[in-house]
Parts: sequence; C-alpha cells; structure tokens
Amino acid sequence: METKELIKKIQRLEIKTKGLTKHIFSGEYHSAFKGRGMTFSEVRDYQFGDEVRTIDWNVTARFNDPFVKVFDEERELTVMLIIDISGSENFGTTDKTKKDLALELAAVISFSAISNNDKIGAIFVSDKMEKYIAPGKGKKHALIILRELIEFKPTSTGTNLSEGLKFFRNTQKKRSIAFVLSDFMDSNNYMEAMKVARRKHDMVALRLVDDAEKNLPSMGIIQLFNAETGKTTWVNSSSQKAQELHKKNFEEFETQLNKEFKKSGIDCATISTEEDFIKPLVKLFQNR
Repeated sequence: METKELIKKIQRLEIKTKGLTKHIFSGEYHSAFKGRGMTFSEVRDYQFGDEVRTIDWNVTARFNDPFVKVFDEERELTVMLIIDISGSENFGTTDKTKKDLALELAAVISFSAISNNDKIGAIFVSDKMEKYIAPGKGKKHALIILRELIEFKPTSTGTNLSEGLKFFRNTQKKRSIAFVLSDFMDSNNYMEAMKVARRKHDMVALRLVDDAEKNLPSMGIIQLFNAETGKTTWVNSSSQKAQELHKKNFEEFETQLNKEFKKSGIDCATISTEEDFIKPLVKLFQNR
C-alpha cells in the first residue's frame, strides 16, 4: 500500500472510530474496565461499618481513637491487543474481511484507552510471535499500532494463539486488560494458555466470524481454499446435506467455544463481518 493511500485509510479509520469512542464507548469503557489497583489517599475517623482490615493501627495508637486508611482507585490501565493475523483472517464474503473487522475493533479499543489516559500495546500472532508493540500513551502511539496492523505482512499463515499469549504473560508483569481478536480456529490448546493468563490479567475474547462460515452459500460445486494450510477441497455447496453438515459443524464449534469461555470466566463477544460491531461491543462492556 502506497504511503498516500495508507494515510487516507488511517484518517478515515480515525474519524469513524474516534466519533464512536467519544459518543458511545467512553462511558462503557470507563465502567467496564475500572482500575484494579488501589493507592493510599488519607486517613479518617473510623465509622460504623468500616472494615477492620482498613484500620491504621499506628495512627490509632498515637491518637487513642480508631482511624482507617482511605484508598483511591488506581485509574491508569495497560490495555493489550493480542491480534490473530493468520491466513484465515483474510476471509470475508462481504466488503469486509475479518482482518478489516479486527482493524476497526483495534481502533475503537485503542482510542477508548488513550481517551481514558491508559496505555495501549499490541501483539501480532500467527503460529508464532510476529510483532510486539510495547504499551504506550497518546494518539501518536495508537496510530502507530493501526498503521502496523494495516501494513504488516506475517511470515507464516498458521495459527497458534498460545505463542502470543505466552509472550503476553512474559512481558506484562503488571495486571493488564487483554483483548484477544481472533476467529479461534486453532487446533492448538490456546484455551489453557488463556486460563493461565487470566490468573493475573483480565482477558476478553472478541471472536470474529463471517456468515459463510455458518451458512454455506448455494453456488454449485466450488473449490474451498484453506489459507492457513494451502490445501483446497471441492464441495457441492448446493447440496442440502453439505449445507446442513457445514452449519452443524459451525454451531457445535461455537457452542463448545462459548462453554469453555464461560467456564474459564473469560468474557466473549462474537462479531460478524456482516453486522455493525457497535451493538455486541457495547453489550459486552455493559455486561461486565
């Protein structure tokens, strides 16, 4: 992509997503991802109902009256985008691919983070760690992430989210919010890696789907190409049996995936390339 075209694309993306951030997501983001840390503010007189563990025993002993410590919520957060850039993310049967959808979601989350004075960083993963952008603040840093996501060419087409999740755990020592953007079509045990990460971090799954993955379009005998393995398969897409099997496989995968996320305590939103992402994203934020 030429520099001029790239700048225009980023500008359009910024205009669209910054408007959404300002008018729709600012309140939801703030309430959904409050700072988990607490910093000491002051001491005050003990009041009925205060927890005993908040009593400042040194001050209490000095003045012979009970005093408690008051803490302020630590607002600054570190937000990490763990983005699947494997071959399957280039799939899309509408004007938008899953990669395009990931880019828009990354933009909304990035601008929401910087408007809240939080740090934002990114990890690109295929079947290996592809790129790491350390967390930083400000519009310039958010635009760097988006530019890299548009231009970056992965060295592999496979999927192994565990590699990105492992890198995330090793680099982020402070509790962070991690958004994992993927279709989760990964034969490796990424769920275990997400569970391990969740012991310390706040994990959110944004599952990207295309309608054709559920409803096989009736187009006669077609050739399906697997962008990750490079293999092709011929399928009679007009066959009712083939359509039913295709839909059944998708729904079974979806049911099992949602069950695993719920069991692991990981919030998940499924977002399609054919729908406006505003509604599922706002719902995710409001349900937290």
